[in-house]
Amino acid sequence: QVQLVESGGGLVQAGGSLRLSCAASGSILRLNHMGWYRQAPGKQRELVAVITSGGAINYAESVKGRFTISRDNARDTAKNTVYLQMNSLKSEDTAVYYCNAVEVVAGIRHDSWGQGTQVTVSS
Repeated sequence: QVQLVESGGGLVQAGGSLRLSCAASGSILRLNHMGWYRQAPGKQRELVAVITSGGAINYAESVKGRFTISRDNARDTAKNTVYLQMNSLKSEDTAVYYCNAVEVVAGIRHDSWGQGTQVTVSS
């Protein structure tokens, strides 16, 4: 079991910046990748960015060049933290942002989700 606690959402003007954090605790030694998804009103949840345990990164086209994902693998404290630095925010970035962590155990994928944090960008 992995527990995820998010922080850092809020209200910001277009062009501004926010930094989201997600602390994972519990069975983190089996974590494969961590990432961020978002869901805007009336839309499906979509991938924003993901980072693997090896450091490989993938971004949605809509956020490339503006968002940066990073990860702190503090195995000695049994806690992993993933960050999402969001710059040059646009009104279309407004959504609830969810942290996601993936474990692969015996070939089976297990997803854990944070509670979500609201990001609102005013134009």
